[in-house]
Order: sequence, then C-alpha cells, then structure tokens
Amino acid sequence: MTTALITGASSGIGLEFAKIFAAAKNNLVLVARSGGRLLQLGDELQKKHDISVRAIGADLSKMSEVQKVYDTCKAYDIEVDYLVNNAGFGDFGFFIESDWNKTEQMIDLNIKSLTKMCRLFIPDMVRRKSGKVLNVASTAAFQPGPTMAAYYATKSYVLFLSEAIYNELQGTGVHITCLCPGATESGFQSAANLEDSAMIKGKKLPTAKEVAAFGYKAMMKNRMTVIHGMKNFILANSIRFTPRKMVLSIVRKMQGYAR
Repeated sequence: MTTALITGASSGIGLEFAKIFAAAKNNLVLVARSGGRLLQLGDELQKKHDISVRAIGADLSKMSEVQKVYDTCKAYDIEVDYLVNNAGFGDFGFFIESDWNKTEQMIDLNIKSLTKMCRLFIPDMVRRKSGKVLNVASTAAFQPGPTMAAYYATKSYVLFLSEAIYNELQGTGVHITCLCPGATESGFQSAANLEDSAMIKGKKLPTAKEVAAFGYKAMMKNRMTVIHGMKNFILANSIRFTPRKMVLSIVRKMQGYAR
C-alpha cells in the first residue's frame, strides 16, 4: 500500500488532501502544529477507510522539526510515495509595518521548510524510481504583491523551485507538480488578517475541497504547474503582457488595502 505525507493537514486544503488520499486507500503521515486535531483526524480516517495513519505534531517553521518528520518516517520504515507540501501562511499589510518575527516565520515555513522537505524525501523517491510531489504555491506566485510583499515573494520561490526540479527529475520516475490556487475558502484569510481585503470580502470563493480535488488530479497526471479556476488562469497568464508598474497598481487595487 502506498503512503502520502501531507503537511498542514489539520485544516483547509491540507485536510481535504488527507481525505482524498485516504479514500484512495493510501496510508497517511499527517503533519501539523496542532497534534490534537491531527490525532482525531487520523482516528477518523483510519476507521473509515481501513488504512494506517501516523500523526506527527511539528512546527515546520523550525528546521529541526522538519528533520524530525523525516527521521520519524525512517524510524518506522515508512516509504513516502506522495509528498504534499501544503503548510504555509500569509500576512496582510505594508511591509515596513509588518511584524518581523511573523515575516521571518512565514519565510521559514513557506520557503525553507518546503525546500528541506523536498531535499530530504525526493532522493529516496529517485532511488526507488517512483514518487510524486505536490507543492502548494498560489496565483500570488506570478507577480509582486503590494500589501503582501513577502508572501507573494515566497510563493514565487515555490513556483520557480518546483518547475526547476520538475525539469531535473525527468527520466527518474519521480514527478513534481506545483498547485497555484487563488483565494480559497479556508482558514488562510483569518491567519493572514485578510478578511477585510477587497479580494476576499463579499466574494464567493472556491472551497478547499474543490481546490484539493483539482490538485490531486493534476498530481496523478504528472502535470507541472496548474492554476485552479479559469479566471485565475487568465489573470496569471495576462501578467506577462502587462507593463510591470501597471501590474503593481492592479494588484494593489485588488487587495484594497488603505492606511
């Protein structure tokens, strides 16, 4: 039986990924800071789908905790066939007014943690000549983002890293997919203080379940980069034909942030 490791699995898109992989009869390794919720989720999925679930409580913004996840898998002889790097968060506001501790934690989680997870688990997949990785980026990856400057930059990193590794892995039997959702109905907005953003407020957003199902299908088809939603696809691709200063003005207006 194959095994899927999912980070940020206690809520939102990560939770929905856990349900999808469980329904497909994969054993699970679920990782998130909230160990209590993970244990409850693990019990539910284990009983419902007759699979094995291991829950690992870890703060992945700390590199020692990332290493702990890998070492735990090794200690229990768990071979990870599907790696879903979903953990991450954002922050809303002017860069010079941001809380540096929160910004640094966001960079550590969105960039360093994801990179280290890839570096730890992909070589094992290559040795087995089989495996799939899905990195969750965002439509934010395609342009700079005034009022969410550091967050947009972290997602651009995830996109470029994923596409480069996709190329490097050709012929190895291992594939990497980068999922780029737009604004999604999940706990992300609350964590990023985005509830009053013009991009979110009063809008009907796609559900985390819809986005996870889309990402799962793309991963299974070995697609490189996928954008959820036709409107998001058009917006993300129109950026390349638009003057850079105009892009910045459009994004700033979409965010709707005022002092």
